Amino acid sequence: MNDPVSMGTTVPDWLQPQMLLGMRRGMERETLRMQANGFIAKTPHPLGLGSALTHPHITTDYSEALLELITPPLETPQAALRFMRDLHAEVVQQLPMGETLWPLSMPCLLDQDEEAIPLAQYGSSNLGKFKTLYRHGLGLRYGRRMQTIAGLHYNLSFSQELFTAWYASQAHNEATLQDFINARYFGLIRNFIRLTPLVIYLLGASPAACACFLTGRQHHLQPLIKGTLHLPKATALRMGKFGYQNSAQRQLGIHYNNLNDYVTGMRRAIGTHYPEFTALGLDDADGQPIQINDHVLQIENEYYSMVRPKQIGQAGESPAQALANRGIAYVELRAVDLDPYSDIGIGLDTACFLEVLALSALLEPSPPLYFGEEERIARNQTRMVDDGRNPEVMIELADGEQRFGEWALAQLQRMQGAADVLDQAYGGSNYRDALCVMRKRVQDPDQTLSARILADTLAAQGSWRFGHELAVKHAAQLLQYPLDADTHQHFAALAAQSLTDQARLEASDQISFVEYVQHYRGEPALSESLTG
Repeated sequence: MNDPVSMGTTVPDWLQPQMLLGMRRGMERETLRMQANGFIAKTPHPLGLGSALTHPHITTDYSEALLELITPPLETPQAALRFMRDLHAEVVQQLPMGETLWPLSMPCLLDQDEEAIPLAQYGSSNLGKFKTLYRHGLGLRYGRRMQTIAGLHYNLSFSQELFTAWYASQAHNEATLQDFINARYFGLIRNFIRLTPLVIYLLGASPAACACFLTGRQHHLQPLIKGTLHLPKATALRMGKFGYQNSAQRQLGIHYNNLNDYVTGMRRAIGTHYPEFTALGLDDADGQPIQINDHVLQIENEYYSMVRPKQIGQAGESPAQALANRGIAYVELRAVDLDPYSDIGIGLDTACFLEVLALSALLEPSPPLYFGEEERIARNQTRMVDDGRNPEVMIELADGEQRFGEWALAQLQRMQGAADVLDQAYGGSNYRDALCVMRKRVQDPDQTLSARILADTLAAQGSWRFGHELAVKHAAQLLQYPLDADTHQHFAALAAQSLTDQARLEASDQISFVEYVQHYRGEPALSESLTG
């Protein structure tokens, strides 16, 4: 089939295994705090975890109850997993009595009134209140329930040594090494997007949802058991129409073909009014802001995408400004459900597979990605979300259709060279083993995470009971985890420093919050890097 990512990967002669040792990877895991009765927690962010505004590793996402745990970039996947487990062990020690961490991507029990879902709070500084305002705007635009979905982001960069050798090895159109790096990362992004149907099938872990999540919404899901809705062959409802969706964003025309077009598209989005959002109003009757602005995007982080080019932002820079100023530093792979069977939401097999896929996607040809192909990929994603484990499901390619299982096995075979060279670099067989695990999931749909979850949900008599059992099990494991005393002290010091940093921010404000918002509305390109 004529498909850009089915041509096979040959590891080039210039790529020496040791160049891969300069890879860095980090993880971001979202997880809801859950009360003992199964409902989303209503308590404040635990004081012992420090300030969600300024802590480098422990913050919140949309809701005050939605924790986000972040590792730094580390040398091996094992090191990243170990740091993530240290974070989890620290967090469970600080949770209020009776609370646990919900293990599934689709949320735990939610109140009938979605206004009861608490927005994340970041203190009294203008920046802190701005972050909360952004979340209030998201709730107005899309509803609060959608924002309680949790996922895992995998951040990955390749070494300067690798790109330098690649740059020197061939003729190309890029004037500078950074231009070359930008082009290669965008090639990776395009190929990752082409492969998202495969990722959804292999790593999808949200085939069912609590009925409360769909309160007041029309849907095509079927009852699995009382209180739980599903589709029999579904894989990842989080990645479908019940996940992060924004109809306004479909008109943006943001493409991943080069840095300039991407940055221009993002800037256009944050500067374009959208009538439906205008109708919501900007301020309440008392003149207090209720959303940042009425644009297609309040800020750039509102753009929902399965993969993002990233650069570390400096003070006052928006993500697009950071990219325009210094180019791409790493990519953020976002199309990953939480693995509920892991106490940290991800296991070594998933981590290694994502690195194999990323290296393969980087090295392969990656033609431009335009609307027609994007629409075809979107249709394939919908098929995989709703019916991915159906042995007869087809995937749409440029020149026809192919049985998904055949296509998927071909893609995994294509990645074998990348797995081999990664194992040569790091030693052992973790990368080849991960590819073997994924191959078995294609050959036997019952071995997928989504199939296991449906079976276990039935056995537990509902999604809440299944999730609760796992949450209690994980909490017990993490409380027994031998967290090093120095590591615990390090986290305690970070928490204390973050509270000091928040207080300093709160003391430094020179203008009112209304003035602060008006300033941003006048110059949206001045988005704070900490807003999202």
